[in-house]
Amino acid sequence: MSKLTHIDDQGRARMVDVSEKPATAREAVAAGFVRMSAETLALAISGSGRKGDVRAVAELAGVMAAKKTSDLIPLCHPLALSKVEVAVEPADGGLSVTARVKTTGPTGVEMEALTAASVACLTIYDMLKAAEKGMVIEAVRLLEKTGGKSGDWKADQP
Repeated sequence: MSKLTHIDDQGRARMVDVSEKPATAREAVAAGFVRMSAETLALAISGSGRKGDVRAVAELAGVMAAKKTSDLIPLCHPLALSKVEVAVEPADGGLSVTARVKTTGPTGVEMEALTAASVACLTIYDMLKAAEKGMVIEAVRLLEKTGGKSGDWKADQP
């Protein structure tokens, strides 16, 4: 297994120095799922919940979260993101979230995509919790990443 890049020789956490790395095109896609009852899903799809359009607000929250990732995750570099797209779609048993993030820079955007998907899922829960407290946020994961020294990566299909 390779050495963890965020830990120095004395075992202390540190931000990785990316100043010598070339700026390259980077992209990452992450996903999550909020499992809920059919009744709650119907409420979410209708757009008439007490707090407003669940899908639209969750998508916007995901975009905002991606831009704040370095404020939330201590060792993440602040990045100039060139694209953040979050989609919340009805699926069997709940709402599916997909976040796609792009940049041209010295480090990847996996954490930004994961943060966007996570916060979109949390927003869905927040907006629908009055209808159902037993919703489950699950399967938050990286689906793929492109660019950078480590190359492209794609998750195995479940």
